[in-house]
Amino acid sequence: MGNLAAALAAIDAANAGDPTQEAGRPAALLYGERMSAELARLFPDAGEVLQIAARGQHVERWLLPRSAYPEGKTGYFEWRREQARRHAARVAGIMADAGYTDAEQERVGVLLRKEGIKRDPEVQALEDVICFVFIQFYFAGFAATHPDDNMIEIVAKTARKMSAEGRARALAEFALPEALAEAIRSAGDH
Repeated sequence: MGNLAAALAAIDAANAGDPTQEAGRPAALLYGERMSAELARLFPDAGEVLQIAARGQHVERWLLPRSAYPEGKTGYFEWRREQARRHAARVAGIMADAGYTDAEQERVGVLLRKEGIKRDPEVQALEDVICFVFIQFYFAGFAATHPDDNMIEIVAKTARKMSAEGRARALAEFALPEALAEAIRSAGDH
């Protein structure tokens, strides 16, 4: 294994350059810290590569704005795929500098590109953490900018990405309006 502290510090240094501020801090830096905290809470035995993937989930995301891609679902999914590729490459480079092996760098790419979701326990753990961080810290602001009827669909899509355990835990931990809770309950494994 490489140097976990060095890898996390390098991700934080990269994310400290985010010009968007949240709570008086660079938004990407705060997001990475939230991801790490939620991973530690939900999966306290997570290995180093998963810890690095969680912290680097949105590394330097602001460098490729959504506006660089066409409007609509196709443009959105193209942007998301490119972001995942860029995050994987950037975090793998950080890991190389911190002494991680080629195999560990490749593995972080698998996690950050979400390859094997629903089949790979670590990819699924990362996705559950992402969903928890979204619900806990970003959902309210997101919901304020979208019509209520769209929110049920968005919550259902988010819930379908989660494991059954993650959905159950989200229902137990978050006070959601009944319509949104029902969207999570009815998501099922797809």
